[in-house]
Amino acid sequence: MASIRRTLSPAYHDRSYQNGSGFPSPSNKFLPNGSSKHFSSSSHLPFLFNVVNIVYRKGWRRSFCRCLFFFVIGFVFGIAPFGYSDADVRAKDFTFPELKPPHATLRFDDQIVTSVSLSVNTKLLEPKESTDIIEPLKQLIVVTPTYNRGFQAYFLNRLGQVLRLVKPPLVWIVVEEKAASHETAEILRKTGVMYRHVLCAFNSSSVKDPRVHQRNAALEHIERHKLDGIVFFADDDNVYTLELFESLRTISRFGTWPVAMLAQSKNKAILEGPVCNASKVIGWHTNDKSKRIRRFYVDMSGFAFNSSILWDPKRWARPSSNPIRRLDTVKEGFQESTFIEHVVEDESQMEEF
Repeated sequence: MASIRRTLSPAYHDRSYQNGSGFPSPSNKFLPNGSSKHFSSSSHLPFLFNVVNIVYRKGWRRSFCRCLFFFVIGFVFGIAPFGYSDADVRAKDFTFPELKPPHATLRFDDQIVTSVSLSVNTKLLEPKESTDIIEPLKQLIVVTPTYNRGFQAYFLNRLGQVLRLVKPPLVWIVVEEKAASHETAEILRKTGVMYRHVLCAFNSSSVKDPRVHQRNAALEHIERHKLDGIVFFADDDNVYTLELFESLRTISRFGTWPVAMLAQSKNKAILEGPVCNASKVIGWHTNDKSKRIRRFYVDMSGFAFNSSILWDPKRWARPSSNPIRRLDTVKEGFQESTFIEHVVEDESQMEEF
């Protein structure tokens, strides 16, 4: 009898395959009913490789077709309208509800207005009291004659600083002779006081006191421009207080007050001015016997007057309309009294404060 030699062992032996070129036959691993004869822990890795190989070669096309099929079905159901249109969406979703006020019941318990009065309450337009009306301050017109000398700048600066502290309105008329100096103009600008720089064209070389014509130049300037205020002659070498300038605004026509001065011997003070009973002038103070023949014993810095006396004689019932000026022909010491005689008639027209 012939003998048959089997070349393969019936038992399955694990083999290594280079580069994954081949896999063992699945017939040895699986039975037709899908059960395996031998399955050990050492065969897990080749089993996974076999499953991946089967899915890669045959099952990936089927899985991809299924996914694509379900994706198409979902997309179609997603865009289907299902019984309503875009018009229904716009009509229902974007319309605002109509707002209506709540129902209210009106009751007319008040009387019916048949007419309207348009009258204005005049009590609100009238001032409360006459004392509440604030009157404007009178303007002060300060006349200062000056000339070139050693302490001129010092005197002008001192007087200018005092006038700077006086409440406005105030105008400072500074009179120079012949020509206006740049030094004087610079001092006036720096004081901050409203001023007028006036020149006296009169040749006063032959006159003992040139300030007489300088004051006349200031009076002519006031009369020509009709400056309204209280005129006060303030020499630059005198000393003044602020209370004096504030009191000048209380003068209505002519005001005077006592002035203290040094005697010629410089060893005593002389008081010269009015003697008053209340605000009325009843006499005069003087210590100089040679001046007792004067009509009014007043110093040049001891009186002030309303400027309208110069340019409005009818208002004050002046008997003469001639210009009021100082006279250089009058003896020294009598010029003030002569000037006052043209301004007032007697002591009844004077005020003391």
